Amino acid sequence: MRIPKEGDYVAIQSYKHDGSLHRTWRDTMVLKTSEDAIIGCNDHTLVTESDGRRWLTREPAIVYFHKHYWFNVIAMIREGGVSYYCNLASPSVLDQEALKYIDYDLDVKVFPDGEKRLLDVDEYEAHSRKWQYPQTTDRILKANVRVLVDWINHGKGPFSAAYVDLWYNRYLQLSHRV
Repeated sequence: MRIPKEGDYVAIQSYKHDGSLHRTWRDTMVLKTSEDAIIGCNDHTLVTESDGRRWLTREPAIVYFHKHYWFNVIAMIREGGVSYYCNLASPSVLDQEALKYIDYDLDVKVFPDGEKRLLDVDEYEAHSRKWQYPQTTDRILKANVRVLVDWINHGKGPFSAAYVDLWYNRYLQLSHRV
């Protein structure tokens, strides 16, 4: 499996626990790959929902996927500041087709003023019953919510303003390298 390099584009595919495709982002520019993580940028990227609906992302967003943590982070760069959308999800895997993960419904949204909201708890509980999430998965996800909130509270990794600036500027450099 060829690891994408800086400036390459990859698709991102989100699945549900039952293996069904949930959502696809067509072209995410890779900004950095390491043994454990991929950092990329979506900017007016085509998104296709499982029901066939299609839409474009509205603003540039720095995306962070890790091979070990059960969450991924989308830092949306908006006029009013950076908002974060964090998916509680399986660790990402990369194959010939796309960067893939299982979306476990729970999300944490962080607003520019630092306010945090845990979203979609009802959806998580309904899908947990429907697809019989194992207790180990439930424990792992809840532990990763705590890790995620700790990162947010301490400005770690993608939650650092310097991080967003660094990677967005790198995206701008690469996208004008034509």
